[in-house]
Amino acid sequence: MKIVLATHNVDKRIEIIKGFSPFDVEILSLNDFPEIGEIVEDGLTLKENALIKANKVHSITGLPTIADDTGLEVDFLNGAPGVYSARFAGEDCSYADNVNKMINDLNGVPINQRGAVFKTSMVFIDKNMELSTEGVVEGYIVEEPKGIGGFGYDPLFYVKSIGKTFAEMSIKEKNRISHRGKAIKNLSNLLKSNINLKLKEEDA
Repeated sequence: MKIVLATHNVDKRIEIIKGFSPFDVEILSLNDFPEIGEIVEDGLTLKENALIKANKVHSITGLPTIADDTGLEVDFLNGAPGVYSARFAGEDCSYADNVNKMINDLNGVPINQRGAVFKTSMVFIDKNMELSTEGVVEGYIVEEPKGIGGFGYDPLFYVKSIGKTFAEMSIKEKNRISHRGKAIKNLSNLLKSNINLKLKEEDA
């Protein structure tokens, strides 16, 4: 079975492919479809953005499609940046730009007001159905980046139960407890029920 992952984000693609690696499925990327350019994500929610991407890619490729959108909601910022997480520091900003803006915006804020939630909305679309799920993880924003792994806000997002930021975790460790990892697990369970998604023989 072939599924297209509706993202140009290399780091996100690595995590999702890793998450689905136990299953007998081939994950294609938008690199396999150069005719698909950047997709405008103008939804008001994470789910709306995921659906925009999934519907666009499915309509062009005709293949089953998975898409996700992720947002970081910070208590002190009244839930911002949320749906604007990828462009928190402005259009065409880098990971470092977003991290630096977050550090500056929370400068001097005490730890009890630095709580944050990472949310991922993930959808699957084919010619017969639409499935959706989400994953959520709680943590807080540290004052300075910690760790060299991950991407995006990972160096700032600290998970108290693990005692590390996402950037201090391996992909395997992060996928086990992260918002995206939980969304992948939830979606894979839905796919097993609805399209008979199977484990690879060596993992069965």
